[in-house]
Amino acid sequence: MTVRYKLGCELSYQVIAPTVFIFNIEVARLQRHQNLVETLSFDPDLARRSYTVPDVQNRYVSVAAEAGPLTVSYQADVTLDVFRADPATIHEMPLTELPLDIMPFLLPSRFVSSDRLAAFAYREFGDLEPGHQRVTAICNWLYDNLDYQRGSSDQFTTADESLIMRAGVCRDFAHLGIAFCRALNIPARFVSCYAHGLQPSDFHAVFEAYLGGRWWLFDGTRQANLDGLIRIGVGRDAAEIAFASPFGQIEAGPISITIEREDGAPDVEERTTDAISTEEPAPNAGAN
Repeated sequence: MTVRYKLGCELSYQVIAPTVFIFNIEVARLQRHQNLVETLSFDPDLARRSYTVPDVQNRYVSVAAEAGPLTVSYQADVTLDVFRADPATIHEMPLTELPLDIMPFLLPSRFVSSDRLAAFAYREFGDLEPGHQRVTAICNWLYDNLDYQRGSSDQFTTADESLIMRAGVCRDFAHLGIAFCRALNIPARFVSCYAHGLQPSDFHAVFEAYLGGRWWLFDGTRQANLDGLIRIGVGRDAAEIAFASPFGQIEAGPISITIEREDGAPDVEERTTDAISTEEPAPNAGAN
């Protein structure tokens, strides 16, 4: 089943001194993101440099802004074609069979302190049946044991700190879920996205785990529909895919994010119990 979405964002800044910005707000050019029509504009109009990361298709655009107001506007229409499967059929892969380019997603990173959380992860989840359902159990634990609380963390909060505080926002839920997975030798990565069903609408963070030769989506917050996530970027953690990285002196203004189905379906729907993926498996990855 395919669904077409209309989405976008508007970011505003007051630039105090000349500043270079790197933005990552455009829809990733995935095979399952079909018929993408988009516009990206800057006010004032600025020369831009663009780069798309091979394989994962993260899209970065950089501009150099002089002092004064700056507004960034992005609008897109895209058809999402998700891949669904029965979670019971999706198994963990032995380390000896993992593609070597997946290995970085097994290691600790700036915000994902999986090495510090290994003992806790094995105690809580080590005896569970390996596979998609074990990662679902991790998400259930996050939902039951962490409070979704705005202002409880900041851009410096790490996964082990979130575990201690037992509170956070989507970014923190994702980092802790990734840490538990990596501690159990399950490759996992951070995902930024536009999220249909998220209230209020905002940029959203979830994570993916590599199981059975394919990346599968998970969201410990249960704030949005897994089959309504339009990917922006993926990385080892949030440091690699911030929606805006300013190098200079600025004051951030209001942010507006929108996403709606073009068929007019409501934002809040019944959550699917299927396993959901929006990325094709790598060649010879062993996926069904």
